Amino acid sequence: MAQQLPYEVITATGEKISFEFPLHAETQSAMRVSQLLTAVLGVVDRELRVLGNTANGDVMQALAMALAVRTAMLHAPYAVGRRLATDLAVGALGAAAHCVRDQGSVGHG
Repeated sequence: MAQQLPYEVITATGEKISFEFPLHAETQSAMRVSQLLTAVLGVVDRELRVLGNTANGDVMQALAMALAVRTAMLHAPYAVGRRLATDLAVGALGAAAHCVRDQGSVGHG
């Protein structure tokens, strides 16, 4: 059975979103994957606070381009890197399709 990475994020509006990300069979450190994901999301959040009003599509496009840049930086034939990047992105998006959203309590209960 494939290893999973449980991951939670709290959005700027206070919504908690929980994921179960599939990890690649050759993942060397689930902890490092989690730390890098948290760091990337943290940098994006900080930059958006500085930049102000930024379209979600622009953010997603920049992240997709970052994946393309990292893929091109691999010391492997491009087709191998592209296949890996595509497989990883499809798996992560599949996890997002099944995430659990918790908007928390509303009002004074």
